[in-house]
Amino acid sequence: MLDFTFTDQQLELQQKARKFAREQVLPVAAYYDETDQVPMEVLRAAYKEGILSGDIPKQYGGKGFGIIDGVIVTEEIAAACPGIATSVFDNSLGMEPLILCSNEPLKETYLPRIAGEFKLISFATSEPGMGSDVSGIQCRATPDGEDYILNGTKYWVTNGGIADYYSIFATVDPKSQHKGICAFLVERDWEGVKVGRTIPKMGQRCSNTVGVHFDNVRVPGTNVLAEPGQGFYLAMKTFSRTRPAIGAFSVGAARSAMEHAIEYVKQRRAFGTKIANFQSLQFKIAEMYQKVETSRLLTLKAAWEADNGMDPTLDASIAKLYASEAALEVANEALQIFGGFGYTKMFPVEKLLRDIRLFRIYEGTSEVQRLIVSGHALNSYQPVMPSMADLPLHREREPETANQPEDSESTAWRCRMCGYVHYGAEPPELCPYCFFPKTAFKDTSG
Repeated sequence: MLDFTFTDQQLELQQKARKFAREQVLPVAAYYDETDQVPMEVLRAAYKEGILSGDIPKQYGGKGFGIIDGVIVTEEIAAACPGIATSVFDNSLGMEPLILCSNEPLKETYLPRIAGEFKLISFATSEPGMGSDVSGIQCRATPDGEDYILNGTKYWVTNGGIADYYSIFATVDPKSQHKGICAFLVERDWEGVKVGRTIPKMGQRCSNTVGVHFDNVRVPGTNVLAEPGQGFYLAMKTFSRTRPAIGAFSVGAARSAMEHAIEYVKQRRAFGTKIANFQSLQFKIAEMYQKVETSRLLTLKAAWEADNGMDPTLDASIAKLYASEAALEVANEALQIFGGFGYTKMFPVEKLLRDIRLFRIYEGTSEVQRLIVSGHALNSYQPVMPSMADLPLHREREPETANQPEDSESTAWRCRMCGYVHYGAEPPELCPYCFFPKTAFKDTSG
């Protein structure tokens, strides 16, 4: 049986996150977007409220939030500011490899520390020349006794300029691609760790993004998240559990764009009436609403699978793909409804549009998600319908009388090329439609 209702605890969490978003995130979002800075006081407040790092398991001193809980919180904060929501969520992304890894002493060292103090942790797979190809990592991890020596640069590191720790993915041999990838937990203040300047971005300006360089950084063997050959799988497992949150970012931001558009059409007048009375705008609002609702359902399904121990990879990709593209469409149409006002910074839609544009890129581009989904559809999906070669379309005889065992003349032969069905003891020498020989026919009498 399906149940689409949140628990009482989840509803309470939703209201808490909504209140936090409206009272502490929304009032400062425009200012920090303009100044291209991270509102550290908001992140600290999120930590005190239990919103940031809430997914640390209880056994390590955390609140034990599930993926659905994280999705609920993310939607609410993203509705107020997608950039600040990214900075809040990034602790979950940065911690996920640590939570998933098998290095129990490492978990016992760092997770209670992050739970008990205001600590930020970043996730770093991307590099300046790598793009979407995680197996193409060049950042080098050279074994040195039980330790590793890191050299190279990670790029697009969210919160990298303000983080205390990093989950770093590197390789012992770039030529071995995914077989050489490993992962480490690195502290920012270790010798050789260098943080680059803040990368200027079109949107998500309330979120810090930098490059992080490693110059002969010694990583103790105790800080290994994944041994060589296991890092790629840890990264992919991390993404499958964090991609639902990208759907939640998209839902929250698109919801705000829609709400602003609804308010505007109810107030704006043209040609002697409120523009909400124009059918063309009613259709736009309807499209927005269905996209927001559909995105939320897909996102929650993927989160539910993750929370219930299922492999969420496919549905997380579908949710991320659909929601991120739907959000861009919603925000774009919202700006269109606002007309010239929407194109100004005096109204909130242009910022939402700039912030939303990133969702189609990070944590795997829309193109990568399409590859994942098409790969499943073409190679793993098990169809319900029989093969077309086994499916005669009875047009010359009623299905009840066709293929009668006592009547050899009723045998149905289907041409595997054009689909023509022939009745008789033998197939025809040539198909009367496509002229393929009798060998092209298959007995479908079963």
